[in-house]
Amino acid sequence: MLPSFDLVIVAPSAHIDGRSTGATVGVTDGRIVFIGDVDAAATGTTEVRLAADEVLLPGLVDTHVHVNEPGRTEWEGFASATRAAAAGGVTTIIDMPLNSIPATVDPAALQLKRGIAAGKAMVNVGFWGGAVPSSLGYLGAMHDRGVFGFKAFLAPSGVDEFEHLDTEQLNLALDEIAALDSMLIVHAEDPTVLDAHVNAGGRGYREFVASRPPEAELTAIEHVIAGVRRTGARAHILHLSSAAALPAIAAARAEGLPITVETCPHYLCFTAEQIADGATQFKCCPPIRDGANRDLLWQGLLDGVIDIIVSDHSPSTRELKLSHDGDFALAWGGIAGLQLGLPAIHTEARRRGIHLDRVVEWMSTRPADLVGLERKGRIAVGADADLVVFAPDDAFTVHADELQHRNHITAFDGSSLTGVVRRTWLAGSVVDIAADALPGGTLLSR
Repeated sequence: MLPSFDLVIVAPSAHIDGRSTGATVGVTDGRIVFIGDVDAAATGTTEVRLAADEVLLPGLVDTHVHVNEPGRTEWEGFASATRAAAAGGVTTIIDMPLNSIPATVDPAALQLKRGIAAGKAMVNVGFWGGAVPSSLGYLGAMHDRGVFGFKAFLAPSGVDEFEHLDTEQLNLALDEIAALDSMLIVHAEDPTVLDAHVNAGGRGYREFVASRPPEAELTAIEHVIAGVRRTGARAHILHLSSAAALPAIAAARAEGLPITVETCPHYLCFTAEQIADGATQFKCCPPIRDGANRDLLWQGLLDGVIDIIVSDHSPSTRELKLSHDGDFALAWGGIAGLQLGLPAIHTEARRRGIHLDRVVEWMSTRPADLVGLERKGRIAVGADADLVVFAPDDAFTVHADELQHRNHITAFDGSSLTGVVRRTWLAGSVVDIAADALPGGTLLSR
């Protein structure tokens, strides 16, 4: 008698154990329970055979998403953000503790946010807590309620309700994080360096980049390294834009310090040379730097110094992003790219001769490992059946008004990309991203 499952997927190509191979995948009760070769005999209540131009991938895990709800839901919200995630092959997001109001810096704010997300999430959602001056000494209360770690800024965050930590407070946070066996995730720019490079602003992109030089990242990262060396706490460097910090990070890791690093699609796909003056849709902090720097970030990934690629999806309204006549000092700093990360990175990786298998490692398996989600980010027996059908050769042009996130503005507008997400499963069920579809995501705890 043939084995029978809820869902059987026959894939001429699937990403399994770090490589592409033909496979038959059997799913029951939302979990992968069988993996055989592409000709394996199996039956399912639902049977799907992928086309010759499609590959089966594990759902992406994006650990850096600003959903902004409640309080700034006009910027983004759980319904729109998670539809965008599913459309882009992302089946798990971890929500940042800002720019929502209230910020997720205490148990009450976490409970409020979880309650809102529960009725709207189309994909799985977990939460970071915030390490701000007022929450130091009390992080254990959020840790006990399942946050995946704590975010800190070392320079002003851009919103009043999420204050940054000075160096002394950073060290207090690391002491507390070490005692909890948690993780501190850090926006690493040094305010003293930033203050020394303040300029008059305006439409010039070069002037904006000059106001946030590589030294700001390197100095802040050196403070984090020193704190980790002293405490043994785990730390993760967010959205690395400057390759100048890679040698210091590599040396710290060679020393055995528990430091991990991420970068983002906008740093790997764009260069300062191609950004026009006044094009504030490209503003983010730290900034997109020059082409030589981009090449070094890719090398950092290949060398294993940079661990993961995540979106840092940080949208805002069109007014905040575009209404200041192109003045980079006044425009909101953030890139909306949650739906486009996979095709954007696949396009640039392929141009560099890097196989899709490495992209999956950087955008799915390793982010899942970072936050301890052992059943995510992989096609394996026992893993959750969060799966994506991807057509790696299918080309398209990005039109911002066709994207699922709330405000139709993105730095990727007009980009020609290769690779289309054709179907997303969550726990073995196809995700319907229609506006009236019922939410099927699960709220995750550490």
